[in-house]
Amino acid sequence: MRKYLLIGASAFVLGAGSMAYVSQQALASAQAPKVKTYKMLELFGDVLDTVERQYVTEVDDQKLIEAAIDGMLTSLDPHSGYLNPDSFDDMRDQTRGEYGGLGLEVTSEEGVVKVISPMDGTPAFKAGVKPGDFITAVNGESVLGLSVNEAVKQMRGKPGESVTLTIAREKSDPFDVKIVREVIKPKSATAKMEGDYGYLRVSGFNEKTTDEAEAALADLRAKNPKMKGLILDLRNNPGGLLDQAVGISDLFLDGGEIVSQRGRDPRDVERYNARPGDATGGLPVVVLINSGSASAAEIVAGALQDRKRAELVGLTSFGKGSVQTVIPLRGGMDGALKLTTARYYTPAGRSIQKTGIQPDLEVAETRDEAQAIANRAFQFSEASFRNALNAEEGKTRVGAHEPAEAPPEAFNTTTGDFQLARAKDVLRYGSVAATPKLPKPTAKMAEVVSKLPKLEPKPVAK
Repeated sequence: MRKYLLIGASAFVLGAGSMAYVSQQALASAQAPKVKTYKMLELFGDVLDTVERQYVTEVDDQKLIEAAIDGMLTSLDPHSGYLNPDSFDDMRDQTRGEYGGLGLEVTSEEGVVKVISPMDGTPAFKAGVKPGDFITAVNGESVLGLSVNEAVKQMRGKPGESVTLTIAREKSDPFDVKIVREVIKPKSATAKMEGDYGYLRVSGFNEKTTDEAEAALADLRAKNPKMKGLILDLRNNPGGLLDQAVGISDLFLDGGEIVSQRGRDPRDVERYNARPGDATGGLPVVVLINSGSASAAEIVAGALQDRKRAELVGLTSFGKGSVQTVIPLRGGMDGALKLTTARYYTPAGRSIQKTGIQPDLEVAETRDEAQAIANRAFQFSEASFRNALNAEEGKTRVGAHEPAEAPPEAFNTTTGDFQLARAKDVLRYGSVAATPKLPKPTAKMAEVVSKLPKLEPKPVAK
């Protein structure tokens, strides 16, 4: 018996020794990446020191380090970034629904500031700035290569002062637009009647959006008790706060899931549900979307579509289906990180990221827009960013195709809104399936882009 115990003890000691050896190996392996990280941080310090001593002019260490942090984050995806203390304050002002500026939602694409959408009624909107425009200079000074935060800082200033933006637009020579800055107090939700149907415009999602929409909708119904349906317009809505997207969806849903977000860990799932009660009293709803409908707007559109509460008319949405968490550093004293931490999913489990939300009835706003979709030319979406986060399922955005409908020749697109007209048709006939379809536009051959002139080599100073 003792012999067996000794053998057992010997086996245990050998096993423990093996485990200790394996643990040491595992520890060494775990520390290896950290050693590499420390070496790279040492490299960063060496580079900073060299720049400080040898750059042609004196440098600002703080600006260099902030730019390095921002570069690290923006390399992850287009929506992560570093907010210095001033930018963090600006962001908080914007989400509160009141701030000074031009009224533009912008991003950065390969070092160029690109417009996602101008906000309704703001100076930029009135000046004719469009989604997809590139801003190359502010007051004659180039913003190429600047971070979004730096470029936005140049565009903001005292209300009443003017700023000149240089705009680069497809099929157009660069041009200047002079805009007078205002205190931006965008009313994010407004309502009116369109014939027999209510029309609720939601232009963004700030802290006031749900309250504004609920009040506007209640007032509209009180004044128009015979209202036959509602059109929710989310076109060119760049998004905003998640809780407000949930709040707007909740106005139309009588319970059930609105959206879920899922992080790196498969178990890290957070679900948002609607409360009982429908603010419309069950009226039929049509939602208008286009390629400028992004983020929170896509959450609302996807929720109402999946829950069979509304049908969608317009064009495939932007495809921004990622969640950004703002993480203050030292309580905001050192600014904050804006970090992508999860993806959004519709109630049916669809990822919005890159693919966007496709409408039930695809309708182009103009004949030129229909032609561009057929050519897949000049389309601006999340998928156009080189480092955009992929959709988890590996799906791709719809490619070049003929849009289902476009304005006929007799329709005046200058004075009329064809997408809105078709949304009213869907309400009138009861569904997309029952709505008589218009002839598809005939797509022309894709335009041939002329080759750029060959550049002569420039002499290099030696």
